[in-house]
Amino acid sequence: MFRTINAILVCTSIAALIGVYGLKYAVEDTASEKVRIERHIDRQESELSLLQADWAYLNQPAHVAPIVARHAEALGLLPTKPQQFGSITDLPMRPIVQVDDSGLDGLFQSLEAGVDPIETLIEASE
Repeated sequence: MFRTINAILVCTSIAALIGVYGLKYAVEDTASEKVRIERHIDRQESELSLLQADWAYLNQPAHVAPIVARHAEALGLLPTKPQQFGSITDLPMRPIVQVDDSGLDGLFQSLEAGVDPIETLIEASE
């Protein structure tokens, strides 16, 4: 009886030991993958900051102005004139909205007369 229990416990211990070692190596692989991804993200962030610095430099007016002057004829670029901007008088006026008061007047008259139009609608639908 004790031999069979001991054999079962030894087999269970060996299986648990194999499982723990397998779990340990799986966790190590996951940790190394995490470190690899973090390094990749750091490289991409540094490349992005470099690209943003290049973009800021290339968009400076002092850098763009000579290029525009060189290609002004081909691009057909001219300075903006004040007449190209609209004025407030060019905007159309908001249309005047006429409110139909006859429906509200009829409602108030029927309420003053003691007739509830909602009750009549409910009774008509039933």
